[in-house]
Amino acid sequence: MKKLLYILFHRSVMGALALLAQIAFLLSIVLRFSEHVQAFYWCCILASITAALAILCSRMEPAYKIAWLLVVLPFPVFGGVFYLLVGNGYIPRRTQRRMQSILDTSRRVLQPDFKADDLLSLGGDAAGQAHYLETVAECPAYTNTEVSYFPLGDLAFPRMLEELEKAQRYIFLEYFIIQPGLFWDSILAVLERKAAQGVEVRVMYDDMGCMFTLPRDYDSTLRAKGIQCQVFNRFLPVMTLRLNNRDHRKLMIIDGRVGFTGGINLADEYINVRERFGHWKDSALCLEGDAVWSMAVMFLTMWDHCCGWEEEFDRFRPDPAPTRPWTGYVQPYTDTPLDQEPVGHSVYLNMIAKARKYIYITTPYLVIDVATNTALCNAAKSGVDVRIITPHIPDKRYVFEVTRAHYPPLLKAGVKIYEYTPGFIHAKNFVVDDRFAVVGTINLDYRSLFLHFEDGVWLCEAPCIQDIRRDFEQTMAQYFQSYVYDQDYTQAPQIGVDRIQMTGNALENLKDAYPNCRFVDFSYPELDPAYQGLDWCSLRLVFAPGTTKWRLVGIVHGQWTI
Repeated sequence: MKKLLYILFHRSVMGALALLAQIAFLLSIVLRFSEHVQAFYWCCILASITAALAILCSRMEPAYKIAWLLVVLPFPVFGGVFYLLVGNGYIPRRTQRRMQSILDTSRRVLQPDFKADDLLSLGGDAAGQAHYLETVAECPAYTNTEVSYFPLGDLAFPRMLEELEKAQRYIFLEYFIIQPGLFWDSILAVLERKAAQGVEVRVMYDDMGCMFTLPRDYDSTLRAKGIQCQVFNRFLPVMTLRLNNRDHRKLMIIDGRVGFTGGINLADEYINVRERFGHWKDSALCLEGDAVWSMAVMFLTMWDHCCGWEEEFDRFRPDPAPTRPWTGYVQPYTDTPLDQEPVGHSVYLNMIAKARKYIYITTPYLVIDVATNTALCNAAKSGVDVRIITPHIPDKRYVFEVTRAHYPPLLKAGVKIYEYTPGFIHAKNFVVDDRFAVVGTINLDYRSLFLHFEDGVWLCEAPCIQDIRRDFEQTMAQYFQSYVYDQDYTQAPQIGVDRIQMTGNALENLKDAYPNCRFVDFSYPELDPAYQGLDWCSLRLVFAPGTTKWRLVGIVHGQWTI
């Protein structure tokens, strides 16, 4: 009974009920007045026309426009009013002024570090990307920064604790999810101890991300321990698009000399202490050197945005870092939905466009817009080796199905897609031609690319790029590639038929997934010269009932067999 009461009165349930009540109230008002006041009805129609024109003329992505038009056009009385109240994305002038003031401070502090022209010696592609991030995101490119890549959260965890113990001046933490457990409790113990020693400790977390993991007043708990805390964009049961703008960044900064970022949140599944969706594969970077100062400024701008401060950033500036051997260029950057500039999206598109040999991508979600889909397809058609790893065990079933729905056009263009069979891959990595890479928090989905506050690190000629590529290749070699497309069976190539010897429940699982279809199995070793050395390959034809249309499901097996 206690658990039931907790669920019923949880703030998420109460908030959802409040939002539903607001929608119901708005709908009832609209319907009631439209029945009795003709003028009100036509005003609503005018509002819907205005909303539709505003949507068509806006800079939002085409898919997002279609989604809103499907609300506005079929329901002209209610839909237009709903969009004008909730969906127009209007940013209050007070918020714009405060954010602009903070960005001006950030620009003043970081502009002396701008050095995009220095990358011209590495070619126009490198210099162009660095220049874009300096000009648009106000984020400089740095040398003299050593970068370590961690292919699992399990490996990053002990290094995080080690660096936190060395803190002398300040510790900044900014995370989407924090959840009590071994990971967070171990970090919290260090934070408490450091705060008692006089180290300035600040923690910021997203309210929506922590809705089911932390009590509502957890910020007060941290303050009682001597830790400064801010909660980003508190959830309020009011209809507003601002609820969509979440702080999805993951930053840990120690004294402005060491910084961590990547896909890892502070919860036990990220270090595989707790199993949720099979084995959790994530990635992280540890930066040591000059570039960490830019990460510290990122945190301070968000902190000041949340609490309304305009503090002096220079007091957090670290002493000059020791000179290191050549480390390549390292450019931490941030993306905000408040400036109408999709920085994360543009960085990905630029990397795809500049690829000449290969593009390797890991992403937990593949819900891409038309521009990204076209860019990946064009790259593959141009002879670039494009490979993507997505999860095989989803954290959100409906997103998983949408992800798989994006496979066919990519696969038809020649993109190779792999699924991480042991569990869920949460890493957000791009690596291109052994020259460029990005590791950060930005998923390939609409929310991450256009609605969330995000961060990433762009790498150019950095030694750790080889580690990122090797991690991708090792992961790819152990798991299977799925590619799906439809053709007419009468046009199928003539290849020998041979019943595959199956082990385990693999075939049964496929039959369960397609209960109304029949299966024909083909053995087809050495399907692609690119996969020579793998154990074996197979093709399976899945027939739709009563037709000659078939779906080809190809599985390339490496160390894992079924």
